[in-house]
Amino acid sequence: MTYAEIRSAAKRWLTYLPLEPRVLAGVGIVAGLILALGKIIEDVVENESGAFDRTVLLALRVPGKLGTPIGPAWLKGAVTDITALGSPTILTIVTAIAVAYLLVAGRVRLGLLVGLSVGGGAILEKLLKLGFSRARPDIVPHLVDVTTHSFPSGHATLSAVTYLTLGALLARAQVNWRLRSFVFGCGLFMTVLVGSSRVYLGVHYPTDVLAGWCFGSLWVCLFWLIARRYTR
Repeated sequence: MTYAEIRSAAKRWLTYLPLEPRVLAGVGIVAGLILALGKIIEDVVENESGAFDRTVLLALRVPGKLGTPIGPAWLKGAVTDITALGSPTILTIVTAIAVAYLLVAGRVRLGLLVGLSVGGGAILEKLLKLGFSRARPDIVPHLVDVTTHSFPSGHATLSAVTYLTLGALLARAQVNWRLRSFVFGCGLFMTVLVGSSRVYLGVHYPTDVLAGWCFGSLWVCLFWLIARRYTR
């Protein structure tokens, strides 16, 4: 299905929806993510994203010294630490703690849904990597070791799934809207930090990360639709 076909289908779908503000807002977010993801995939498959990817990667390196990232000397180490926050090991530990807490608190269904959300997202991310089999960037030297395919970014996808899920979960427990916004904003901030670090380190094209963010966010939206249905 092409980007134009996805956009046309989304417009037809929207005409049949009720006009409640929350429903329209939620559907609008989902539709926007689907359209964005479809456009990114189309550009990558048709090799139309090369100029954008190359420009961004080169902008993050010192001219004439492609092995040296821009910024002060300490920044490389800091970004390397940040990228570890999206590693499978760290995200597994964070998810396990969250699930264990929910189980101990008696929220068994919600705990299982959180585990299934993150675990299912990880499986789908691996399948997408195998399906697209996009090679890693060779425009600039990699600043950390990588061995898997490039599209979509696993760190961007799974940090979105994990941190946005937990951010939404914690925000849901807050009464004050400012606290809800702050808590969810923290999850969003972590997601952006981890994904951006992959581009800075030269191990992902920007379109890999953008696709990972879109896919991860869509997966979280699906999770919350299910959570609202089965955890009331």
